[in-house]
Amino acid sequence: MKFILRILLSALAVILLSNILPGITVDTYITAIIVAIVLSLLNFLVKPILIILTLPVTIVTFGIFLLFINGIIILLADYFITGFGVANIWWALAFSFLLSFLQSILFSLLKSDKKK
Repeated sequence: MKFILRILLSALAVILLSNILPGITVDTYITAIIVAIVLSLLNFLVKPILIILTLPVTIVTFGIFLLFINGIIILLADYFITGFGVANIWWALAFSFLLSFLQSILFSLLKSDKKK
């Protein structure tokens, strides 16, 4: 149940950001849910491999390169999902940063609701 709620909150964040950022397009609400699912799968499966492969660059840049790895994950989701569009890597970076920010706010609301 918690996983489904997190996916729905992530989909809400994707919809909000697609309305705010002109370089991001999402066709339908179902596409936003699919984007949330695919991003969670890519973050679980592909991101650790990319981090290991780019570890020297990440160390030299003091972790800044992790932002580009997040952008690459967003572009991979764009490649796999037909109703989801990202204009370029810069929009992917902005989307990734803002999506992380919105998810942390929404997930913290979910945790504070649980404590009551």
